[in-house]
Amino acid sequence: MTLLAIVAVLLFEQAKPLPVVRVDAWLDAWAAYLEARLNAGQWRHGAAAWTIGVAAPAALVLLLFVLLTWLNWFAAALFSIVVLYLTTGFRQFSHYYTDINMALRMGELDRARRLISAWRGLPADALSSEEVARLAIEEALTASHRHVFAPLFWFVVLGPAGALLYRLTRHFCFRWAFRDPKDYGRFGDFSQRAFAVVDWLPLRLTAAAFAVVGDFEDAVYCWRTQAERWPDIETGILLASGAGALGVRLGMPVRTSVDLGDRPEMGIGDDAGPDLMQSAVGLVWRTLVMALLLLALLGIASWVGK
Repeated sequence: MTLLAIVAVLLFEQAKPLPVVRVDAWLDAWAAYLEARLNAGQWRHGAAAWTIGVAAPAALVLLLFVLLTWLNWFAAALFSIVVLYLTTGFRQFSHYYTDINMALRMGELDRARRLISAWRGLPADALSSEEVARLAIEEALTASHRHVFAPLFWFVVLGPAGALLYRLTRHFCFRWAFRDPKDYGRFGDFSQRAFAVVDWLPLRLTAAAFAVVGDFEDAVYCWRTQAERWPDIETGILLASGAGALGVRLGMPVRTSVDLGDRPEMGIGDDAGPDLMQSAVGLVWRTLVMALLLLALLGIASWVGK
C-alpha cells in the first residue's frame, strides 16, 4: 500500500499541483495562534506549543490510520494518499526551477533574476547568469529533500502520520526558530531541536542517494571535506554531496545587497549553468526512481517471505 500511495500522489501532483501557498497560510495561522497563547519566551513554552501543534495532530492521524486500516483497507489507502498529497510534492518548487532554467537558456537574465528573487525572497538585481543558476541548483537540492525525500522517508516509517510529523516540524522550525532571542526568547529552541532530530537520518540518506546515482567518489569526497564549512552543516551535507555528484561548483559569494553569510565553495568541477541545472533535475529524478525501486524490492521480499 505504501508504494502505491506514493506513486498515486506523484502522478496526481503532476496533474493537479497543490496550492502550497494556501497550505502554508493555514500552517502560519495555526503557528501564530499557538505562539500568541503560549509564547512567554521560555524553552518549555516552545515545547508545549510544539506538542500541541505537531505531536498531537500527528498522533491523531496515526490513530485514524490504524482505525481505518482495521475497518477498510481502501479507506486507509485513500486517507494515506490525501495526507501525503498535502505534505509533499515536486511541484511545490519545480515551477520556479523550470522557468529559471528556460529564462537562462533564452538569455532572459532579468526574468531569471526576478524568478530567483521571488523563489528565495531575496534581491537578485545584480546576479550574473552563473550566480542565478548556482542559487537555483542549491535551492532545488535542499527543496527536493525537504518537500519530497524526507517526508517520503517518514511516510514509509510511520505512514501518513510520519509525513505530517515532518511537514509540521519543518514548518514550525522555520517559523519559530530563527529569530532574535533578545526579542523572542527561547520559545523557538525546542522546534529547532525537534527538526534537527527528525531530519537527521533522512537528510543523510538523501545525501547518500545523491552520491549513489551521481559521481560517487566526488560526492563522498565533497561530503567529507566540505560539508562542515557551511554555516549550517545539515544544509552543507546536502549541497556538498549534490554538488560532488553533479560535478558543479556551488556556494561562493554572490552579488546581492543582502548579506547571505559565509558561503564557502561546495563541490568540484564546472561553473553552474543551464546544462548543469538540467543535470540536477536528472539527479533528483534518479534518486526518486532508486528509492521507489528499493521500496518495490522490499515489498517483494516481504511478500515472498510470508
